[in-house]
Amino acid sequence: MSEPSWIELQYSPRLTVPDAAAYFQRWAEASRVAREALPHHANLRYGPGEKETLDLFPAPESRYLLVFIHGGYWRAFDKNDFSWLAPPLVEAGLSVAVLNYALCPAVTIPEITEQCRRAVAWLHREAPRYGAHGPLLISGHSAGGHLTAELFATPWEAYDVPQEAFAGGIAISGLFDLEPLLQVSFNTELRLDQKSAKASSPVHKRPTLKVPLVLALGALESEEFHRQSQLLNQAWPGVCHGIIRVPETHHFSVLDALADPSSPLWRPFS
Repeated sequence: MSEPSWIELQYSPRLTVPDAAAYFQRWAEASRVAREALPHHANLRYGPGEKETLDLFPAPESRYLLVFIHGGYWRAFDKNDFSWLAPPLVEAGLSVAVLNYALCPAVTIPEITEQCRRAVAWLHREAPRYGAHGPLLISGHSAGGHLTAELFATPWEAYDVPQEAFAGGIAISGLFDLEPLLQVSFNTELRLDQKSAKASSPVHKRPTLKVPLVLALGALESEEFHRQSQLLNQAWPGVCHGIIRVPETHHFSVLDALADPSSPLWRPFS
């Protein structure tokens, strides 16, 4: 078997973080504990697809509703792996919605993006009746960071969601120019070509939301992940104001910062 190419290593954190599997196990176990301990509404359906469901964790006096979109290169993980984010945020007065979506190769990245739009529109309409109040904060990690930026470039008037429904966003370790992924082995599942990669790249779009988008990643992440955030920071100066590089964290450990209301990621919304 040949050695992975430079681009494959740059875009494959599972190959470069030795204990990656331990993080996935920890997330799954902590999420199971969170769902058992924390009152929530499970498997609320936001769209017609089998995977178009979300879990909603309302805070008693909700300042914001954080919408979290998981990563996994649009082809892995499930909302049930990320319930662990909710307990400290609910305690801090944030309601949390953790989205599920269909995965590649069963669907395309644009189809996943559309599912996330449906989820946000559903939450705007329906979340208050489940006790989750406050303006929306859109967040995501890795592929979820990409989807966060895509939601920032969505014409929300077409979904009957007004600008004032949004307070901001947090994109962690996001992918904003998808053209390099044409060179990775797992593109057999993503099914990107030159045209679709460009069409799904936020760097080639303009944000429709006029609220802050926090860009963050682990200081120990690859050159290409750092470059990805730099590209969006340069392309969207109206909403992105620098990049938070979380010290001593890699692609997986950086997600802990989202679950810490005292971390720099939360400063614009405190």
